[in-house]
Amino acid sequence: MKNKKLLTIAAIMASAMLFLSGCVQHTASGKPYGFVYDNLAVPTQHVLVWLSQILGNSLGWAIIVITFIVRLVLMPIMIKQSKNATVQQEKIAHIKPLMEDITKRQKEATSDAERMAINQEMMQLYRDNNISMTGGIGCLPLLIQMPIFAALYAAIQYSPELSRSYFYGINLGQRSFTLVALSFVVYALQGWLSTLGVPEAQRAQMRQMMIISPLMITFMTYISPAGLGLYFFVGGIFACIQTLIINYMRPRIRKEVLAELKKNPVKQPKKVVTEAKETTIESSPTSATSKKKRNAGKQNRHK
Repeated sequence: MKNKKLLTIAAIMASAMLFLSGCVQHTASGKPYGFVYDNLAVPTQHVLVWLSQILGNSLGWAIIVITFIVRLVLMPIMIKQSKNATVQQEKIAHIKPLMEDITKRQKEATSDAERMAINQEMMQLYRDNNISMTGGIGCLPLLIQMPIFAALYAAIQYSPELSRSYFYGINLGQRSFTLVALSFVVYALQGWLSTLGVPEAQRAQMRQMMIISPLMITFMTYISPAGLGLYFFVGGIFACIQTLIINYMRPRIRKEVLAELKKNPVKQPKKVVTEAKETTIESSPTSATSKKKRNAGKQNRHK
């Protein structure tokens, strides 16, 4: 489920970039115009130039400051979501035997109706134990960042000043393989940090995410100007800090989940398929009795 969500986010980001690339119009002389350029790119260019003048005429540091402000504002929301996801992980660890039993019966099911019934049993297991099917992960931080992402992309892509600016030898208007590599490393580090303190069984399930997330960000950095790649890289550093905070909170979260489970033990759903089979078995004697009556009737007629 989480992997599917990551792929969905990647598709949204890529679609947004394609949209931004195509929605800015140009005059016959090549000058950009349009809603995105006038309302997002131009104000962002002014803010970046203003910040760069304060920071020694460095547009790179201006982008870092904007990233810092954005991620600092989002930090409480993202930590709350990460905490919710951690709570979900701890709860899932306690219902895992039940999940494995349901998954086994799903594989052994011989009909679509049986598989559907077992699938409903899994959903009931999640509902009864107050566990989210999405693992407590939401898209709100991403949605909040999208306007900033769009503004930075358009500003860097269509600003002559920004496209010619350098930051430690990196042209902010061109692709930077250095930032591509750094973004991969920092998000791979964040993925590894997220596995610390997690049981081995859950760690094995998280390995796919450890691969998908860095590859997704690396791809986004590869197809973006270096100015936006710098935004991704600094955002990755914040993601590592956020993960360290959650790792520090994990023992306390685990105690809270255990205390909650003592008050409200794990609820096991009714086995829908088993009940259906029992109903079939119970109906058999009735059918046999009816058959005997019909046979007795035939014999009486012959007499």
